[in-house]
Amino acid sequence: MSTTALPHVRLDSIGKRYSGTKALDNVSVEVAAGTVHALVGANGAGKSTLGKIIGGVIRPDEGQVFVGGRPVRYASPRDARTDGIATISQELSPMPHMTVIENVYFGIEPRRAGIVQFRQMRRRYAELVAEWGFELDGGARVESLRTADIQKAEILRAVASDAQVIVMDEPTSSLTSIETEKLHRMIDVLRERGKTIVYVSHFLDEVLGLADTVTVLRSGRLVRTAPVAEETEESLVAGMFGAAAAAENFTKPAPATAPVVLDVSGLNRRGVLRDISLQLRAGEIVGVAGLIGSGRTELARAVTGADPVDSGTIAVDGTVRHIRSPADAMAAGMAYLPESRKDDGLFLELSVAANITFADLRSVAGRLGVLSLGRERSRTRELLDLTSVRPANPSAKVGHLSGGNQQKVLFARWLLRNPRVLVLDEPTRGVDVAARAAIHRLVNRLAAEGTAVLLISSEIEEVLGLAHRVLVMRRGSITREFSADPPLDAVMEAAFGLGGRTIA
Repeated sequence: MSTTALPHVRLDSIGKRYSGTKALDNVSVEVAAGTVHALVGANGAGKSTLGKIIGGVIRPDEGQVFVGGRPVRYASPRDARTDGIATISQELSPMPHMTVIENVYFGIEPRRAGIVQFRQMRRRYAELVAEWGFELDGGARVESLRTADIQKAEILRAVASDAQVIVMDEPTSSLTSIETEKLHRMIDVLRERGKTIVYVSHFLDEVLGLADTVTVLRSGRLVRTAPVAEETEESLVAGMFGAAAAAENFTKPAPATAPVVLDVSGLNRRGVLRDISLQLRAGEIVGVAGLIGSGRTELARAVTGADPVDSGTIAVDGTVRHIRSPADAMAAGMAYLPESRKDDGLFLELSVAANITFADLRSVAGRLGVLSLGRERSRTRELLDLTSVRPANPSAKVGHLSGGNQQKVLFARWLLRNPRVLVLDEPTRGVDVAARAAIHRLVNRLAAEGTAVLLISSEIEEVLGLAHRVLVMRRGSITREFSADPPLDAVMEAAFGLGGRTIA
């Protein structure tokens, strides 16, 4: 589809502020009908905010949005959906107690005389799944799904509504490579059918392979909009970061020879985990690789008390600890950054300071054990500087920060407690290349200072780049262990179940 088509969506001089900080400053963009228009930028650049304005999730403070040549001012995502605009958000927000089918067809259920026709809805869902290839049990409750499956449900919901404009905010952040390919094919078909896609992504190779046009944002301002054929990864990075564009390579600390800090033996949870045993030494980063559904997140949740186990022992610094809750894990000197910062990590409506000091209120208490706001603010500022959170404003709402800065707030929370063991589940999910590098440097520094790190990531390159050892999980078991810097193909073969249980 030619990018010279008439504008489907036009954003004219858009401005948006959060807590006095400009998230968008005088941004004007035209999105041509029947094209894929990508928005790229560092975390905090304003790309997700711009997508949310198009989808009616938030309102601009300044400027005007035009759809099909008409000025619009949506009060909610429902208003936008009624006008033919659907949004797949980076921070997934389905109705958890409803089934997948009910979520997909919420608000557009087939009805007769006002009565929902469930048989017809199930038939439509089966046709929808067959057409797009996303296998997902329609009768499953959303609250029981993994993040990747919730993401698939959100994608199906968007296409089921027959929206004319679909805003996709980091839609592949939780998907496997096969599922990502399916989404890419879906986008190609939707474009052929005349749909307009606004695609927000920090995967620049995706942008260059999918989009017709790309808009580059930096610090809330428009850098440029150009045909994607005129861009390269290098030119996009230069536009996103300006003089700071040069990527910083992370390095590993020296291999640890210190005593064992975490010793997990014979951990079992019926149908989930089978005979898990592992050790972490002080200053060691141990990576966990595996396909989605292999049990990586379940391992993290079991070790940190978020989920119960049937048998097995967990020892910290040589002492067996009975960890039945996250509070028990914290008392044992453990910290956990969960896969979903929105659902399990942050209080989005509270301030940055409240989110950080929540883990250890005694450290910011004054006389008589009463919270000292001055001490809380001072300590929070130290940790924000240490973790490079921007803006470094303790009073800002966490929900108003970019994904990368939200993730760094979680790191700041646990730095307050100086954990012996740090369990990281997808620590760079949904963050840009600069935030990713900053998080890698932070993990390296913590390990160099003696913290034992268990790193879980869907990005094999991230695991290989950071870890001293790599454990591969499959079907709830640790099936392979590799020493530092194993070949990528060997790790992938192990993840897919090729080869035996060996030490490389």
